[in-house]
Amino acid sequence: MVHSTAITVAAAALLAALPVNAGLYTKSSPVLQLDGKSYDRLIAQSNYTSIVEFYAPWCGHCKSLQPAYEKAAKSLAGLAKVAAVDCDEELNKPFCQKFGVQGFPTLKIVKPGKTPGRPIVEDYNGPRNAKGIVDAVIDKIPNHVKKVEDKTLEAWLAEANDTAKAILFTDKGKTSALMKAIAIEFKGSISVAQTRNTDKEKATLELFGITKFPTLLLLPGGKEAQGMVYDGELKKEAIVTFLSQAAAPNPDPAPPKVKLPKSKESKKASKNKQSTEGTATAASATEEDLEEEPTESPQPKVESEKPTVIHDPAPPIPFLASEAELRAECLGPRTGTCILALLPQAPDDVTIKALGALSELAHKYRQHKRTIFPFYVLPLQNQGSAAIRDSLKSIGDTDVIAVNGRRGWWRQISRSDSILAEKDVTEEAIEAFVDAIRLGEGAKQKLPGGLILDEVVEESAPEEAQEPAKTEETPVVAEDAKAEEPKVPEHGEL
Repeated sequence: MVHSTAITVAAAALLAALPVNAGLYTKSSPVLQLDGKSYDRLIAQSNYTSIVEFYAPWCGHCKSLQPAYEKAAKSLAGLAKVAAVDCDEELNKPFCQKFGVQGFPTLKIVKPGKTPGRPIVEDYNGPRNAKGIVDAVIDKIPNHVKKVEDKTLEAWLAEANDTAKAILFTDKGKTSALMKAIAIEFKGSISVAQTRNTDKEKATLELFGITKFPTLLLLPGGKEAQGMVYDGELKKEAIVTFLSQAAAPNPDPAPPKVKLPKSKESKKASKNKQSTEGTATAASATEEDLEEEPTESPQPKVESEKPTVIHDPAPPIPFLASEAELRAECLGPRTGTCILALLPQAPDDVTIKALGALSELAHKYRQHKRTIFPFYVLPLQNQGSAAIRDSLKSIGDTDVIAVNGRRGWWRQISRSDSILAEKDVTEEAIEAFVDAIRLGEGAKQKLPGGLILDEVVEESAPEEAQEPAKTEETPVVAEDAKAEEPKVPEHGEL
């Protein structure tokens, strides 16, 4: 017994000594490290386009991609974000599942949408080399630079006259990635435009006395303000410093909202300060006494009870990766009731809430050995998801439905409004939905024709669908990073 205890202690000490960051990318890497909590602030809320790699440290293809991915990150510095998520980390597994990750490495391009915080997410299936990644991301950078000509210059200058403006005079017709990044940096504070040196734009060039190209001109705003010509290095950092004379750049990432709740001790100290009368010496003595009070508080007893309420983490519910799996499990002529969580293109707060509640509920049923119909996640990439959405017109971006192929009915979870909200997908709400179906309560709707096939598609190895995150992508990883030949073009120029 003594020997086993010693071994246990030694093993614990060895594990504690291991490095915390066991992923592919170190802290000094140009690749941004993400998790489920930081994604929203660093990527979803950003005005910049990003590419995110979902990987596992044991994955051979991920290791082969690492040098090219870091090279792409260096090339895109200041223009776009290059990030990675270690899906082998327990805390990240639900997050990776929400994005439909089923093989490693999976690359997704995330670009800002019309609504802040709701980006557009696209799969990247291009070459697994630095040039291919850089070109694809550059192509997705939003362009807020307005093209102006002689006939449109006056109208552009008249727009919000008090707002600062910057205009680039160039020989090139295409807007550079650097100029797009400058416009993103000052989005909402400085209007950025570009005009080309052609015979059609002579009036514009003569108006500002431009003879050299490229030339960047800052118009601080206001009727009396004079234009300022930039004569520094054509690099983003230097240009941002120059334009900051007129307006501050946007903070990116957005500053986190930090709440500082007042502790019981500080409240007690504040109350005692107000009630204490006397000299400054007496007040300071009171504060010293208060600082010692926590040592006599019952807090240690509370902490000793915490381990009794720790529960095993709920494993994520399985994905239906293909249309064949969907029909075999839920939409066949002999399939029973299934609960399906339909995912949108980009997960939002409602998606996260619904998947978390379904996972907890399924875990609770298993712990209590309750036999209940299965829960599945149906990602948007599954062609069967499109078939369901086309047939059942009331389906939202994120939704929870029950279907029964054998009896040909379906039912949608109740919602307080036309759009599903977080309060509609709590664990309690979903459990009430499940209980109502189990007890035969509430109205069901008939499944439209065409959703149920005549024959059930048999899967040769259904067990493999239960652990989609333990596979490596092989079709798209054809090159080794060491054999990479294409040269990455320079994008940090006007």
